[in-house]
Amino acid sequence: MKFPLAPGGRPGSLGAGLPGLGASPLGGGDRLAAFTDFAPNPGALAAHAYVPDDLEPGAALVVVLHGCTQNAAGYDHGSGWSWLAERHGFALLFPEQARANNPNLCFNWFQPKDTARGQGEAASIAAMIGAMAERHGIDPARVHVTGLSAGGAMASAMLAAYPELFASGAIIAGLPHGVAAGVPQALDAMAGRAVPDADTLGGRVRAASNHAGPWPRVSVWQGDADSTVTARNGAAVAAQWRHVHGLGEAAAVTEPIGPHRRTAWTDAEGRAAIELYEIAGMGHGVPLNPGTGEGEAGTAGAHMLDAGIDSTGRIAAFFGVGPEAAAGTAAAKARAAKAKPVKPNKVPAPTAKIVPLPRPAAKRAEPEQPSEPSGVQAVIEKALKAAGLM
Repeated sequence: MKFPLAPGGRPGSLGAGLPGLGASPLGGGDRLAAFTDFAPNPGALAAHAYVPDDLEPGAALVVVLHGCTQNAAGYDHGSGWSWLAERHGFALLFPEQARANNPNLCFNWFQPKDTARGQGEAASIAAMIGAMAERHGIDPARVHVTGLSAGGAMASAMLAAYPELFASGAIIAGLPHGVAAGVPQALDAMAGRAVPDADTLGGRVRAASNHAGPWPRVSVWQGDADSTVTARNGAAVAAQWRHVHGLGEAAAVTEPIGPHRRTAWTDAEGRAAIELYEIAGMGHGVPLNPGTGEGEAGTAGAHMLDAGIDSTGRIAAFFGVGPEAAAGTAAAKARAAKAKPVKPNKVPAPTAKIVPLPRPAAKRAEPEQPSEPSGVQAVIEKALKAAGLM
């Protein structure tokens, strides 16, 4: 069964709120193709894909989830994923949100009906993965997922609801699975309020499916000056997956990378099962080392931040789809060492902010709100005004 593209989601189009993102050799624009041959699609999502011409049987697949107000092409352009896929021979799948589902184009990571196994957007993404694997001969043991912001939170949900599908995941400025079941809880979670302890967080992952392991490896990226999804969330995501893997708080590796810090917890084989990158001085976005050389990828822009560290290349190496050199060349380390802590991007567009909105269909029949909102409604409107949506 074929499904139509979401509004504004034609191949090569760039969404509103993404200033300066056009086609480039780094990815984006016309590099992605619409992917419609998947079913079921209970979440009513669109999808795009990038498959190198010479893709070999048994290749890997990386699923990439954009942030709010973004689309697949814009996120690919900024992050550089299709450039790496072409260079190293793996396929990409970009699920894409529709305004009919969420007016701000956020994946609905805070709605249980969209994050539970077999339901909503999570089920649509799982169906896309199955269809891509069948069509392109993907090795089912080499499927990975990553995302930014709302996409990072949705990556958390996919790793929890469908852990058997993924070898590993990477969560950038996202949230732990199961911390919200509605808008008020989502806003609290983003602000770092009432974050559950590791035991509770780990239990929510285990309760999301009947999976008994092995569990996906997880890479976590968080700016320590992020005021949209506060730094406490990065530590909570790492704690959630440490608990699932049965790892203690003591880290096996703590290393500086210029002004930044990487902490890793290893499994019985000595591999990093969980890693946490804390990016000094960075606000809300993807940390990049822009360019096309070793240890470089992507293009700086709105919420694509030049931090002197190549998160795309390092995540690819963590997934096993890119060379270790991409994650730690001497040149990249030298540049990172010289880099000043990155300042939050000052572009006024609310790109990639998680501003969770309920599905409009569920709200049409409700009475009009008072002219002077209070309580939960006041909190919601405050968040929308801060994002420039009201």
